[in-house]
Amino acid sequence: MQQIIDRRLAGKNKSIGNRERFLRRHKEQIREAVKRAIDGRGIRDIERGEDIHIPKRDLSEPVFGHGQGGVRDVVHPGNQDFVRGDRIERPKGGGGGGSGGGQASDSGEGEDDFVFSLSREEFMQVFFEDLALPHLIRTQLAEVPEWKSHRAGYSSDGTPNNLHVVRSMRGAIGRRIAVGAGSRRDLRELQEELEQLMRTHQPGDVVAGAAIAELQERIRVLRVRIERIPYLDPIDLRYRNRVRVPVPTSKAVMFCLMDVSGSMDEGRKELSKRFFILLYLFLTRHYEKIELVFIRHHTQAQEVDEENFFHARETGGTVVSSALVLMEEIIRARYSPSEWNIYGAQASDGDNWHHDSGRCREMLADKILPLCRYYAYVQVAEEEQNLWEEYTQLTDSHRHFAMRKATAASQIYPVFRDLFKKEGAQAA
Repeated sequence: MQQIIDRRLAGKNKSIGNRERFLRRHKEQIREAVKRAIDGRGIRDIERGEDIHIPKRDLSEPVFGHGQGGVRDVVHPGNQDFVRGDRIERPKGGGGGGSGGGQASDSGEGEDDFVFSLSREEFMQVFFEDLALPHLIRTQLAEVPEWKSHRAGYSSDGTPNNLHVVRSMRGAIGRRIAVGAGSRRDLRELQEELEQLMRTHQPGDVVAGAAIAELQERIRVLRVRIERIPYLDPIDLRYRNRVRVPVPTSKAVMFCLMDVSGSMDEGRKELSKRFFILLYLFLTRHYEKIELVFIRHHTQAQEVDEENFFHARETGGTVVSSALVLMEEIIRARYSPSEWNIYGAQASDGDNWHHDSGRCREMLADKILPLCRYYAYVQVAEEEQNLWEEYTQLTDSHRHFAMRKATAASQIYPVFRDLFKKEGAQAA
């Protein structure tokens, strides 16, 4: 009897399989609960887990039950009132017993919602589900290329798990045929000669008897020689040979441009930071080979690290084109479009020096967008100022340019999912 032992590590949680099925089964309710949780969180709490509440009515399942009437044999544990043959009255009101069904009691209290905790990893998995960088393609070989194994014939050396049994047996049969061919041919000739002598042998013929004994001895020696040929020799073994060849890898860089001018009050900066934190978590969790370039700008643009991008308090006037100029310079210096998938994300309130907005549109159309796979602009203000009007002219002619508005924390998550949903997928 065959036995299969599953040695995969399942952690200390023995019901992990049931938990995964539950998450798949109630995906829509969990996704809505995650969305509600994100809307009410602060920036620093985005990445933690969450207690999910699902109404009990959404978990109800159809059940089969016996109809009333008929003759049935029923065993009632602890029965002290009835004996065999008694008739039991139907429940009054036509309802069944028990407190299930989700109906409210006389006191006005119903059943509680089902509550369970999503871990940090489960929360982020649901949070970033169905998202991807648009138009990501494989570029040329990187400095540290990815490797892929390809079959390259057979080898006489290898590990047992790569042993090719059919090829090995085929080689063994060929070797036995080649090595024993001469001996088997001589054996057939001696056997034919022996049979002929046996037919013509006369009793008392000493010479013929000696010849027969000599042939039998030679036949015995040949058979021993043939039997000594090994059925499977180490030289017969053939192993699947695999070689590693470099393959193109997907290298991507995301430019994060945030307006920190004086018109960006704390509420607007909070919305911008919330958007970029979602973007940062999404990229670092889903892509191994991706770089992020953080650019803050007011009248001047500056490339900063992650800490300064999210927490520095420097402010000033507004010249948006300074950030686009710096972005182009960095692309030309460090990120060749033939080797990198280049992306851009910009957040601003749209307030800009009037004569600079036209220059921003021209720079995007002529210099930035031809180098990018995708560029997203998020305005964190309701009023449509000159920068929004200039950018609107690019949406029809550049399909890989997108722009959205987000004026409240509850709008950041839907806008983010809409901008980075997988190609062909519908927004949640």
